[in-house]
Amino acid sequence: MALLLKIWKLLKLPSGIQLFIMRMFNDQFLIGVTGIFFDDSGRILLFRHTYRNTDRWSLPGGYIKGKEHPKEGIEREVKEESGLIVSADERLRIRTDRDSARLDIVYMGKLMGGDFIPSKEVSESKLFAFEDLPKIPKDQFFFISKALGNI
Repeated sequence: MALLLKIWKLLKLPSGIQLFIMRMFNDQFLIGVTGIFFDDSGRILLFRHTYRNTDRWSLPGGYIKGKEHPKEGIEREVKEESGLIVSADERLRIRTDRDSARLDIVYMGKLMGGDFIPSKEVSESKLFAFEDLPKIPKDQFFFISKALGNI
């Protein structure tokens, strides 16, 4: 391994070629973003995604694009999927998915406005008070509780 490192340094390849070679030999991760967005009354924005179990609500989320800041990614995803405008104000947590090569960044912030428009990915949006939350994935309930200071 030390010999390979010496050869690598001696080659002095342009950074673009170095990155290409590293990507060929290293595992790739998807980077997802999830958002906990509150309205002025403290209610939480949830979506009913078309590609998930349609009886279940969940937090807004998606994947970031290359060279996109995660904060911008979640704001873009919400706008594209629902027509709603959010502000991702604070990074709450970074977690890995043990079942796939995925890193997920969780933000919390405010629902700023906009009108909901159904899309291919989101059929409904609704605001819920914490005590009225429907059944959602356990990890998302944990994140909401943490955002509210209940943990």
